Amino acid sequence: MLAILPFLACKFTEKKPVLAPVGFDWQGHRGARGLLPENTVPAFLRALEFPEVVTLELDLAVSRDQQLIVSHEPWFNPELCRQPNGDSIAKGAAEKFLLYHLTAAEIRAYDCGSLKHPRFAEQQPMPAHKPTLREVVAAVRAAFPQKTVRWNIELKSRPEWDGLRTPTIDVFARLVVDELRALDLEKTANVQSFDPRPLQAIRKMNPGIPIALLVENIKGLETNLKQLGFTPEIYSPYYMLVDRKLVRRCHARGIKIIPWTVNDVPAMRRLIRLGVDGIITDYPDRIERVSTAN
Repeated sequence: MLAILPFLACKFTEKKPVLAPVGFDWQGHRGARGLLPENTVPAFLRALEFPEVVTLELDLAVSRDQQLIVSHEPWFNPELCRQPNGDSIAKGAAEKFLLYHLTAAEIRAYDCGSLKHPRFAEQQPMPAHKPTLREVVAAVRAAFPQKTVRWNIELKSRPEWDGLRTPTIDVFARLVVDELRALDLEKTANVQSFDPRPLQAIRKMNPGIPIALLVENIKGLETNLKQLGFTPEIYSPYYMLVDRKLVRRCHARGIKIIPWTVNDVPAMRRLIRLGVDGIITDYPDRIERVSTAN
């Protein structure tokens, strides 16, 4: 894929303003990662302050006491987190700080917001912890009681992690299915993953939960769908892999296409003109610029 990125990047230079169609699915990636610490309650609430944002994208790991923890990695990232006593976490020490080996209460004691993010200059650091999914949902409902919020929930799993960094796939999928039901999110959430296995398990457990297949390879739509084994509701590729042909092929199958992670305004404009159904972005504050001349 890397070899073709320079070629693809030249296409995303759309300077003319464009209006997103009614029902367009603007999603805050890990809340609003470009503005506040990722996958934290403040970041999710910040994303929803922008009226265009209708969906919150987040990642899940699992604690030792079987709680769903909102975290991109199933460990504490040394770039983002400090130990409860304030000490830094050494690079390469991930195996000593696995969420699956700690309870939700122990996880909460780590600070994953005060360090300046090395790749997001606009992000405002602040003390923050890795919350449970239940905590995030409760905070959103309390802060935005009149807003209908959708949820794009990613399961972080790999075969080599099974039983070591994460539960086995069936256990992980069951925890998610049960929690979505308990939180009354079955009609307002979809589940996504790069790993087809949890998506297959969730489809068997509850066929009513929409599925999104995340893609970062160049195998093509048919090959990826064949590997998944069924037609998902959403196809979610890396945004530079999207062209008009892919959009048309997805729509011909009744599949929505929502690319990730799009932080460049010209790229957003280009994708909307191609006909995508939504966009996942770290910077919800840039959305309004898509339809203006600025």
